[in-house]
Amino acid sequence: MRLLRQLARFTWLQARCCAFAVALLGGMAASTLLPPLPVARYDLLLAYGVLLTGVGFLLGWETRREVAVVAFCHVLGLAFEVVKVHVGSWSYPEPGLAKLAGVPLYGGFMYAAVGSYVCRSWRLMRLSLTGYRPRATAALAVLLYANFLSHHWIPDLRWPLAALLLAVTAGTWVHYTIGAHRHRMPLALSFTLIGFFLWVAENMATYLGAWTYPDQLDGWQPVAIGKWVSWALLISVTFVICGTRAQTATPPAETSDRGRRTAVSTTTTAT
Repeated sequence: MRLLRQLARFTWLQARCCAFAVALLGGMAASTLLPPLPVARYDLLLAYGVLLTGVGFLLGWETRREVAVVAFCHVLGLAFEVVKVHVGSWSYPEPGLAKLAGVPLYGGFMYAAVGSYVCRSWRLMRLSLTGYRPRATAALAVLLYANFLSHHWIPDLRWPLAALLLAVTAGTWVHYTIGAHRHRMPLALSFTLIGFFLWVAENMATYLGAWTYPDQLDGWQPVAIGKWVSWALLISVTFVICGTRAQTATPPAETSDRGRRTAVSTTTTAT
């Protein structure tokens, strides 16, 4: 019974952490139901993303610092999109005024949503790290990002870099709080799990026409399972950007959506 309660609490916490991402996907879904309008759907999604960011800040989904971090994720993601669209990895076939090199500006919001999830998880689940190697992890995150851009012209090094990331994060534990209990999991496992759910979200987004892979131009089909690996590696970039650093397993005070902090008694449990 305790396990079920913990699972329910964990699910609720994850839902809160995904607030921005769920609202963004919801907007994409709603946009497919709109009648023909004088404004392109991509431009409407850009306006929706900006509005969602502002409303989320007013509702306390993110602090000022977290909004800045999420904005940086947006810019970094947009740069990533420009290169990928240029080489034909995927495309945005619908018209739109707010486009940069064929990429609608709303495209960066999908990366911003990942940044929002990591920031909110850090705060709402009171994350802390043990055995973390911040400099080595950050260096590998930069190399992975660069490799995903450069492998179209030079050899793809994702697998050697993945092996190095696994080695660097070996012994690194993420500690998190559910209710009154502390739990932990390996950092590499958390990257793998987040990568899986990002792959699921990508399937949903492409089904809704957020962007299109070459093999989806004649009709939607599931995104290649290999993208799971790509997301599991790329999440390391977001993890570093969101300002995480080596910490002790001592849980900080509980933080609400609006940043109020209250004390909580905890029990450390390995899971």
